[in-house]
Amino acid sequence: MAADGVAQAGHRSGGEDVLRRLRTGTAEEHEDVERTLDLLDPDLARDRLAAVLERMHGFWLAAEAGLDAWAGAHPGDAAAVDWPRRRRAALFAGDLRSLDAAPAAAGPSLPPLAGTDEALGRLYVLEGSTLGGTFIDRHLASLPHLAGVRVRAFSPYGGETGAMWAAFRRVTRERVAAGGSPGTMVDSARATFRALATWCRPVAPVPA
Repeated sequence: MAADGVAQAGHRSGGEDVLRRLRTGTAEEHEDVERTLDLLDPDLARDRLAAVLERMHGFWLAAEAGLDAWAGAHPGDAAAVDWPRRRRAALFAGDLRSLDAAPAAAGPSLPPLAGTDEALGRLYVLEGSTLGGTFIDRHLASLPHLAGVRVRAFSPYGGETGAMWAAFRRVTRERVAAGGSPGTMVDSARATFRALATWCRPVAPVPA
């Protein structure tokens, strides 16, 4: 079996359900993040976009630091999920500079990742955001007052978005087939969504 039990794990009953469990088990927290960011607002202003990106950059810095520590302890699992290619904090920093805004100086304090199940739960949130990112990109392109703004961090893989998501799904299912805990993954994903919403709450839209 491959290092850390991911890459060559057998496909046993139970692995097929983990992505559905992640989706349904985090639905409430996911919706809270979407309400907090409100990036599909038709009146989204340039300064609010920059403010949201700054908070997201800080969060990604913290989340990726934890994942880097996990990758150091579990290099086989990190290689299986192609972790280095999935980093996005630098893209958020570049997007902020393109908006004449400063990158984040700090991020939230996130709990360390105890193992690969926790890491995959966190990655579910980070990687899943690339799917919604394609819709956000199209929305931003439709706003005349944001003409010319290109945010690379929302859809970093371009035409490979579907393939990268499929690869993450495969590794996650293989992890469960090898004995990983879907419940631990869901708990980690929920905690990640909650931390993201809390960190971004200062830039949430003000109710009318």
